[in-house]
Amino acid sequence: MQLLLNICIYLPLAGIAAILVSRNDKATKWISLLTTGVTFLLSLLLIFNFDIANSGTAQFLTEGSPVLAGMDIKYLIGLDGLSLLLFMLTTLMGPLVILSSWDSVNKHLAGYYSMLLLLQTASMGVFASLDLIVFYVFFELSLIPMYFLIGIWGGKGRIHATVKFFVYTLVGSLIMLVGLIYLGYDAGSSLQGYVFSTDWRFLSSGAYQIGLVEQTYLFAAFALAFCIKVPLFPFHTWLPYAHTEAPTAGSVVLAAIMLKMGTYGLLRVCLPIFPNAFVEFAPYMAALAVIGIIYGALVAMVQKDVKKLVAYSSVSHLGFVVLGLFAVNVISVQGALLQMINHGISTGALFLIVGMIYDRRHTRMIEDFGGIAKVLPVFAVMFMVATLASIGLPGLNGFIGEFLILNGAFHSEVIPQNAFVVFAALGVILAAVYMLWMYQRVMFGPLKHKVNEKLQDLNAREIGILVPLVILMFWIGIRPVDFTQYSEAQVNNLLQASEEKRMAIKQSATIGELPEWTSAFYDVTDELALQPKNR
Repeated sequence: MQLLLNICIYLPLAGIAAILVSRNDKATKWISLLTTGVTFLLSLLLIFNFDIANSGTAQFLTEGSPVLAGMDIKYLIGLDGLSLLLFMLTTLMGPLVILSSWDSVNKHLAGYYSMLLLLQTASMGVFASLDLIVFYVFFELSLIPMYFLIGIWGGKGRIHATVKFFVYTLVGSLIMLVGLIYLGYDAGSSLQGYVFSTDWRFLSSGAYQIGLVEQTYLFAAFALAFCIKVPLFPFHTWLPYAHTEAPTAGSVVLAAIMLKMGTYGLLRVCLPIFPNAFVEFAPYMAALAVIGIIYGALVAMVQKDVKKLVAYSSVSHLGFVVLGLFAVNVISVQGALLQMINHGISTGALFLIVGMIYDRRHTRMIEDFGGIAKVLPVFAVMFMVATLASIGLPGLNGFIGEFLILNGAFHSEVIPQNAFVVFAALGVILAAVYMLWMYQRVMFGPLKHKVNEKLQDLNAREIGILVPLVILMFWIGIRPVDFTQYSEAQVNNLLQASEEKRMAIKQSATIGELPEWTSAFYDVTDELALQPKNR
């Protein structure tokens, strides 16, 4: 099974090689579809053989020897309860995005499909990495194909969108690299015989502890990179441009997979390695999340472009995920993990649907539609299911994720529960307003434009793309336990270990370690103990 995980990660690279050799557009499409389809089928063997009882430990582990003498940097990959479902979502979306581009991309096909395959390898690598350097390499590798997908195959404003996307994410990543280097040398000094270590198992263990001052700075460095990737308000401004100008496949991968790298990083890296800073910054991060929920919903409400409306809805929905993470209890974190999957399925489906109608009308403006449910009945049904899932209708996947997050936030011990839950719940109401209003204007009413009378309904290929996502929407909404069971043990272990590590570090801290500005976060009661300020 260790070999199977590696095959899944790197099989798309073999597909790229085959594409470059074939030099035939038709063969390029089929090679890409075959590669991603086989990758998904192979990944099913991983989830079927995953031991749920031991989901708190990494499985299918591959551990190489250190790549440099005296440095504990090694190829270390595996899957556990936190990463398994995100890895599976990545493999599922692979063949779907290939099929979504089947008739809509007509230039430089070899380059286009190669970038999609490279992006899949990078995304799977992020979720499977258990060494921080390996994680960082895959994290940065994902920027390159997305840069070209937007810059070459994007819309009229693709250059501006590409530059903004690349600058934002690269700046955050370089700041994280500085923190990573410091962390590696600090961890290496704790291991005999090593000067540099980025093994996640050691970094997140209770044996490795960082002082409160270092935690504060390092958390800020890593969290900034991850918040830009999410994107969390106010680091979100690159997202609407990137989504709007990207080709359909790029928008789907960006929404379903790449944005989750940020929330996954906050949970995988920041919580276990910087537990004190994570808890102390929790109210401020949760406040930004709630602002993003409301802001994203209000801005989405006034959009005239359907694709931009869905893009701003992502800002709102991912605010729920961040709120769940920083509520720091089992219910909220489980809800956040499930909501990562839900957002990938629902919003990914919405971007696919927007791409399908754009291929027919070459416009995404709401005013150019109206009444098309009369001529596109199958499309109307698929669109309605994805819309209802996005707003959190009970019985569909969006409801259970948001319910767990709000429930967990209400019982949180580290954030102001009542105020945050009330305002976050308002975001649910606003989501229903802007999504249903958009659907009503696009699908119902009189047929205002004669050109819409000749639109063709979904074909078999397009129905085949959407049906798996619709099935998952109902499956998660009706039986969420089939999905939460994979992460339950890992979440419990992670929160318990992080709390024990946080208390141990707090009890060993001294006044001399703290600069004056940290008084905003800590209340020094004596020379040997620090207590969080009352909120």
